[in-house]
Amino acid sequence: MGETEPSAKDATEIAAALRLVVGRIARKVRAAKNAVEGLALSEASVLARLDRDGPGSPGSLAEQEGVRPQAMAATLAALEERGLVSRGPDASDRRRAVMAVTPAGRKTVADRRSVSVRRLAAAITQEFTPDERGELLATVELLDRLAERL
Repeated sequence: MGETEPSAKDATEIAAALRLVVGRIARKVRAAKNAVEGLALSEASVLARLDRDGPGSPGSLAEQEGVRPQAMAATLAALEERGLVSRGPDASDRRRAVMAVTPAGRKTVADRRSVSVRRLAAAITQEFTPDERGELLATVELLDRLAERL
């Protein structure tokens, strides 16, 4: 008997299950990362964005993160107080502030990433046989292809 193509109903069921599983994994990884440095999720997100995208104004960061300017101001103040970001003048408009990640902030981002990878690697090593790890790798490649299509 040959394999048949999944129906639209099967694809919907797969999509729903995938959404739940990926969400659970993401929440657990975030929780572990947040415990490392004691950062709130909003602080971790802004710090990672500044590390990835470079300096930004509080207003643009609020827009990108989907929060009100007042909430972003509080997040940036907490990060600045911990020495993870610094405030400087905008080169094109010196009245505006621009936030940038500091070396300590970059180290925090790197440490958080490292914790996530170590935690995932430990779980994979403990929970999966070598054959299952091969299957997991193949699944990751499929998920990456799916991510490209979304």
